[in-house]
Amino acid sequence: MKRILMIAYHFPPLSGSSGIQRTLRFVQQLPSHGWEPLVLTAHPRAYVQTSDDLLAEVPAGLVVRRAFALDSARHLALFGRYAAFTARPDRWVSWRYDGVRQGVRMVREFAPAMIWSTYPFATAHLIGAEVARRSGLPWIADFRDPMAQPGYPADPVIHRQFLAIEATAAAQARACTFTTPGAVRTYRERYPRSADRMLLLENGFDEGSFAQAALRAERAGRKGGPLIVLHSGILYPQERDPTHLFSALRRLHATGRLTPAQVRLRFRASAHDDHIRRLAAEQGVGEFVELAPSLPYLDALAEMLSVDALLIMQDAGCNDQIPAKAYEYLRAGRPILAITDPAGDTADLVRRAGIDAIAKLESADAIESTLMNFVRQLAEGRAGVPAVDVVTGMSREARSREFAALLDCL
Repeated sequence: MKRILMIAYHFPPLSGSSGIQRTLRFVQQLPSHGWEPLVLTAHPRAYVQTSDDLLAEVPAGLVVRRAFALDSARHLALFGRYAAFTARPDRWVSWRYDGVRQGVRMVREFAPAMIWSTYPFATAHLIGAEVARRSGLPWIADFRDPMAQPGYPADPVIHRQFLAIEATAAAQARACTFTTPGAVRTYRERYPRSADRMLLLENGFDEGSFAQAALRAERAGRKGGPLIVLHSGILYPQERDPTHLFSALRRLHATGRLTPAQVRLRFRASAHDDHIRRLAAEQGVGEFVELAPSLPYLDALAEMLSVDALLIMQDAGCNDQIPAKAYEYLRAGRPILAITDPAGDTADLVRRAGIDAIAKLESADAIESTLMNFVRQLAEGRAGVPAVDVVTGMSREARSREFAALLDCL
């Protein structure tokens, strides 16, 4: 069996990020397709949040090396401030030095045939590029989403560093993989000489996890009360700004078309509860909003299976991105309200699955009419659900087969 060295910051016991699922499921599933993973990750001290709930899913016998790493914001700050150079290209750049050392050692010890590094964070690609350069092994740079974008990162020095990392990957990597068609298109245009090495490898859902979560969902049951529309995961203040959603709710409430007794928006593990609470209070819709703490992964999936509907939010600036949880939403089989640009990749994904409740995040008018119609259909039991035959092909297992086929080809 051939071996692959996988360099990923996001790995158990890290918690609070859906990004962990991509590496974890590849690690579980690649061996059945002829590839044995080796994992190089960061020491858990660098993680802002940790949880043991996914550690049991790490395969027994998997080689995992954890390089020395610090979080500059927590470990190198003095009176709440830290030197800018300690957080470029990201707050975990200290991971780079021991990461390269341990990566080279793993190459010598285990003789992998391939190196793979995955973003976020950018430091993973710095490690991957250097280990590949020193070893001469082929390297795959898994970007997932676009890195350097207009206005992002805001720090011009980090923006230049992101562009430099991208250019290195475009020149050196055997392949650069992305999770959306829009991202592939963007990078093919940005690096035309490397266009044939810019490839699509989407995210997905883990069927085994849903099988376990279904048992918990059945035990939870539906307890009546207002219809629950769930947003599960981080609600970024800009990219997933709920201002226009709350404005639409205010109008619907003011005209008596919707009341808190009819519908409740539940924001689970938003990471920005105070911001959401303030915006809801300003719009006078606090009674429509419920803020809930994070849950272990299987419990979070069980909740998706149990609620009345699921909410996706994504602004037009992220048209080349799809939230990883969108695939889990589709697998959950519940009605979905997509507050996102109809021209973006997220809207295209849910539309392919038969979901048509789509309204632009930046338009309170569009949200108002779409939300009212969506709630009415929910109450009457007429809201559409994702098409099972379409969703089946979006599993993590299917993605692992695609990944293994790419590795074999390279």
